[in-house]
Amino acid sequence: MTAAAPSPPPVPTLPRRRLAAGLDVSLVGFGGAPLGDLFGRLDERAAQDTVAAALDAGVNLIDTSPLYGHGLSEHRIGAALRASGRTDIVLSTKVGRWMDPTAAPGDRSGYAGGLPHGAVVDYSYDGAMRSFEQSLLRLGTDHVDVLLIHDVDVWTHGADMERRFSEAMSGAYRALDRLRSSGAVKAIGVGVNEAEMCVRFAGAGDFDVMMLAGRYTLLEQGALDSFLPVALEKGIGIMLAGVFNSGILAGGAGSGAHYNYRPAPPAILARAEAIEAVCRSHSVPLRQAAMAFAAAHPAVRTLVLGAVRPDEIVANVAAAVATVPAALWGDLKAAGLIAAHAPTPA
Repeated sequence: MTAAAPSPPPVPTLPRRRLAAGLDVSLVGFGGAPLGDLFGRLDERAAQDTVAAALDAGVNLIDTSPLYGHGLSEHRIGAALRASGRTDIVLSTKVGRWMDPTAAPGDRSGYAGGLPHGAVVDYSYDGAMRSFEQSLLRLGTDHVDVLLIHDVDVWTHGADMERRFSEAMSGAYRALDRLRSSGAVKAIGVGVNEAEMCVRFAGAGDFDVMMLAGRYTLLEQGALDSFLPVALEKGIGIMLAGVFNSGILAGGAGSGAHYNYRPAPPAILARAEAIEAVCRSHSVPLRQAAMAFAAAHPAVRTLVLGAVRPDEIVANVAAAVATVPAALWGDLKAAGLIAAHAPTPA
């Protein structure tokens, strides 16, 4: 008699949190930047399988942008959602660039492949509306749930940032507010790399959500006393991206570690090594500790994580629901490796 094949392990249930009115999202969201061929070309089948794995694992927030592969990420996500159906999916994309199919791609912003379209930076009212319409076409849908103004920060625009901020508030913000009022989108916000810009936008307009990348992690808590209290006060739901600081908090401080999209400098490597040593003393993987810490702040509603393989999805979901011993946080605080007043899991 042939023995029955063992049953696959049960898929952990991802908790959900309220992002904005009418929008409950999974603790782990799917970040679509890698689907735009970020740093390397991605096989089409692998891209579709990775999105399918996220949906199968209970991930219901999918975030993308026209920037990601100059439309390729949106194109691939649209195909995946048509294959699976969009039931219960919270879809997020961004404005600030529209694609010109007649222009050369120019600066690829780190994307190795992508669609052969040139990106036009445009935070005007008409530019935002044009970007939104193009996104709907690439995604193959008639609506998105969350729409963000993308990359209005010093990191992206340098000395031109002030002009871009004024353009965004007088143009793109009005467009998003109108789309929200009409019901074309449910929530509006910004997606940036700097906590200071989140504070400025929060004071300048009425935003529901904000995506902040890399500024509240095990390695740095600059947003802890600046932006996150503002988010709590104003009821702004935080989509936290970059929780691994470009990979160093996922793979550790070994050879080739990156921080802020570049090779990690010595001071960051040393700090990451010290954090990892404390985690190791408690038998907690660094990735798991990084996710648990980031998710513990009450303003944070979801962790938006990129992936290029189904097994990465599985690992992220498993890490998100695993328990971390309370003593780990005490040791990290005692060593001065995380802020003494930073919230940690109960």
